[in-house]
Amino acid sequence: MIIVIKLNDYYYMISNRKLLISTAISLILSAGAEAKEEKNKTATLPDVIVEATSENSDNKGYKAETSSSSNRTNTPLLDTAQSISVVTQEQIRDQNITSIEEAIRYVPGVNIQQGESNRDAITFRGNGSSADFYLDGARDDVQYYRDFYNTESVEFLKGPNAMAFGRGGSGGLVNRVSKYADGKQKRRVILNGGSFDNRRAEADVGDKINDNLSIRFNTMYEKSGTFRQYGDLERYGFNPTATLSLSKNTEIKFGYEHFRDKRFNDRGIPSSNGGAYKVDPKTFFGNPNENFSDAEVNAAYTTLIHDFSKNLQIKNFTRIANYNKFYQNVYASGSVKTNGDINLAAYNNETDRNNYTNQTDLTYKFSTGKIKHTALFGTEFAKQDSINIRNTSTDNMSVNVNDPLDFSTVTYTNQTVNNSSEVNIAAGYVQDQIEINKYLQLNLGVRYERFDIDLNDKLSSKKYGRTDNLLSPKFGVVVKPLENISLYSSYSVSYLPSAGDQFNSLSASTQSLKPEELQNYEVGVKWDVNPKLNLSLAFFELNRNNTSSVDPNDASRRIASGASQTRGIELEGRGKVTDNWQIIGGYTLQDAEVTTSYRTSTTAIIKAGNALQLTPRNKFSLWNKYDFTSKFAAGIGFISQSSQFAAADNTVKLKGFNRFDAAAYYKINSSYRLQINAENIFNREYILTAHNNNNLQPGSTRAFKASIVMDF
Repeated sequence: MIIVIKLNDYYYMISNRKLLISTAISLILSAGAEAKEEKNKTATLPDVIVEATSENSDNKGYKAETSSSSNRTNTPLLDTAQSISVVTQEQIRDQNITSIEEAIRYVPGVNIQQGESNRDAITFRGNGSSADFYLDGARDDVQYYRDFYNTESVEFLKGPNAMAFGRGGSGGLVNRVSKYADGKQKRRVILNGGSFDNRRAEADVGDKINDNLSIRFNTMYEKSGTFRQYGDLERYGFNPTATLSLSKNTEIKFGYEHFRDKRFNDRGIPSSNGGAYKVDPKTFFGNPNENFSDAEVNAAYTTLIHDFSKNLQIKNFTRIANYNKFYQNVYASGSVKTNGDINLAAYNNETDRNNYTNQTDLTYKFSTGKIKHTALFGTEFAKQDSINIRNTSTDNMSVNVNDPLDFSTVTYTNQTVNNSSEVNIAAGYVQDQIEINKYLQLNLGVRYERFDIDLNDKLSSKKYGRTDNLLSPKFGVVVKPLENISLYSSYSVSYLPSAGDQFNSLSASTQSLKPEELQNYEVGVKWDVNPKLNLSLAFFELNRNNTSSVDPNDASRRIASGASQTRGIELEGRGKVTDNWQIIGGYTLQDAEVTTSYRTSTTAIIKAGNALQLTPRNKFSLWNKYDFTSKFAAGIGFISQSSQFAAADNTVKLKGFNRFDAAAYYKINSSYRLQINAENIFNREYILTAHNNNNLQPGSTRAFKASIVMDF
């Protein structure tokens, strides 16, 4: 591959991809050094105001202007040295998005996983996770399905983000930005109904009580079926918030959320001959009487912001959350045999967790000569207490493809997991966003984090513990040859401790393993074609090392020996092409593979050269919305994805697919809007994702949702 870069009227050709990052950094720095600062003009620094609230609430359309996540300061996306996709409130409303899966559809570089049909799980740049989810910058890592009824926008950050968020974030992360009381009057009710008995209602009510107090209340209730046999869900939530102004320079925000999600667990269909078994997409395999999931979330949070001056601000954010999660399932534990039989297995799992997070950010804006700085000094203290219990069934169960249901009673008598864990995190971080002149910006940051875990294995009556001291640097360069164009390069590092995403991997064989290390190199360009349309292009390389592997000489011992690499290109466009035409477009080309072999057991080996799981080489998406009149608009979307493997052993391949979505909108008056969304309008059959080689999730058949949005 040859890459050509043009800077300062010179063309640079790079044929070796390993030289791409270092060469680009050198070129960018030289371009900034040669640029001349115009007289009587000063460049714009990131705002000192730093709030984990509705930063994008005033962004109209599909293009977001700023994000506070990547740098922990409210920085323009054009000046952020990282690939970030922001799903705005208007996109959420236009596409009728209520879940992580629906939000991901038109985001490049991100793919959904089945998550055993009881939790959100994603793949970022070849790296999967069930824990890299955040709410207003605080970890929201318990395994459940999140709802968007109280979400203002959703930020998908690509690449490791340890400086801002700490350990984890292996390939990227998702940060939801909450709806907070902002003093604006809101009286909105949304009613939904559609295919498969879809029924949903949302309400958003807010107002300014007086000059010092604002309140807001978001709530929802949904009871729906799915296109799958026996599929159903019921969920509800309510989220009151308040903002109190204590003085001209001090305000405090309060919030509380109660959320409940109950649903039928659906592990999809089994595989056969290296692919999905050919069957009606709605067919369920297993025992429908045994499959269910129940998650409950209670969270309280507060943000205190004080401005000492227009250049100095302190913010303290505290979140306390309690999670209770239980799920149970009977599922296919193997592929379809030659006689049509399928072995089944069953287990149930309980996780109870209490999270406490306290973050303090001090932001100081100052100058040294003509160089401008936005300095950040921060601390984070977190505590997570978890209980995890799993019971499996020893019953011998199987079904046949001609009779895939089994209603016999299942017993769960074999307890395989019973542990409690305590995680304590203490972190400090510093960052300086340096504006050398209007053409050149630097972003230097580093985070030190002490990760301490103690696990009590009640089955073996043994206790395990490990402490990791993690140092995560971040470096970014932004060159702006024109006010509306930025060239950037960045480098970041993150770590995943050996306890794993959910702190349940610590044992005698893993407590000595050092954390997995993830390094991300990225160069790119961002272009505000007009004030309402942005195009971005990113080249990246993500390396993952120290993957846990079974010792081939001792099955009871694990070693850190595996490695993988993802190289790719991401292209995205968001915003208004004309006053009447909006788009969301994205393309990802990824080469994601295992670079050093590792073992999942003494006999099963993941070979170097294998493709990483659930990472299609190509993903293309394009959503168009056109306003034909002031009252009528329509949307059309197209998603194309190439084939992918269900697991890194590459034995089961999921075929690529193409599908179309559509929508129509009619504004009755200033208070009422009718909306119809259609998914998979040509009713294509395809496999969307998987959990492993034997649990493959079909994509939805054609479905419709009708909504009425009422503003009073």
